Amino acid sequence: MHGCGNDYIYVNTMLYEVNSPSEAAIKWSNRYKGIGSDGLVLIGKPSIPEADFSMRIFNADGSEAMMCGNASRCIGKYLYERGFTNKNEIRLQTLSGIKTLWLNLVGDIVESVTVDMLVPKLQDESQFIASNDPKLGTFVSMGNPHYVIFTDNVDQVGETGCTLEHHPAFPQRCNIEFASIMPDGSIRTRVWERGSGITQACGTGACASAVAAFVNGKANRTSNIVMDGGVLSIEWRETDQHVYMTGPASFVFDGEIEITN
Repeated sequence: MHGCGNDYIYVNTMLYEVNSPSEAAIKWSNRYKGIGSDGLVLIGKPSIPEADFSMRIFNADGSEAMMCGNASRCIGKYLYERGFTNKNEIRLQTLSGIKTLWLNLVGDIVESVTVDMLVPKLQDESQFIASNDPKLGTFVSMGNPHYVIFTDNVDQVGETGCTLEHHPAFPQRCNIEFASIMPDGSIRTRVWERGSGITQACGTGACASAVAAFVNGKANRTSNIVMDGGVLSIEWRETDQHVYMTGPASFVFDGEIEITN
């Protein structure tokens, strides 16, 4: 499945076990010798009664991620359209907390999903001058770390994204966003994802870009984030300070893969 081009392999662990997900993510995500994806997502039963289902995310390099907004929307679509729930509100357990999904239905089809991404965390002390070409960025945690740089050249993502991911200021590495305010008020964003490289979209990255744009006086609390693979609508609601993300989710294909030791 993919959300705005951010594609993952999804395995329902309520039906099938994946004993070594890190190894599987590395092998299966290879776009030349595997299935090809930005990583592996495991759908499962929750470990706490407050949630309906759970998800775990493994990047293409095998590292485990805390959260993925695009993946959460895809899980909502999968669970509803494949008959694992009849709810249009799903509580999903992730490593960064329980995320509530609201399924926007057209008949029996999940047209889009709105996700409560909870309250962002800003760390002023994490602002720093990055690389030899000074770029003052804004650090935003959406349950995973993001560093947003506003620039007229978002295409530098391929040149400096990897360097910044591994910058000493980020001991756990970091997702890097390059963002630019467009004439119509939308925010053009390109993403270097921690552990995956350049991706077509990043849900948490879109949220971080919207939050950074607001705190820097570049946008209001509602923004359309234009990523390589599509558009995500982000609202940083004043009443509860939660960030709400709305966007599509799409099936690509179903398949079987033989697990060999």
